[in-house]
Amino acid sequence: MKNKLSDLNNHLFAQLERLSEEGLTAEQIEQEGKRTDSIVRIADQIVRNADLQLKAATIIANHGDRFIPMLPMLGKSE
Repeated sequence: MKNKLSDLNNHLFAQLERLSEEGLTAEQIEQEGKRTDSIVRIADQIVRNADLQLKAATIIANHGDRFIPMLPMLGKSE
């Protein structure tokens, strides 16, 4: 299974549409609210992880020659 940030975007908009449905009972709204809270917590973590990966890639791109020896998967094997 391949997940991309664009998939996350689609899930968030789908949840927004579910929350916007007219005719939901109070119980259904409460259930969707709880579901939304869970989705948002997970989405926030995914976005923070993607941001960290981007920052790491930027550091490697700009200063990789200084850091590569200290990175186990990129440095020389012993």
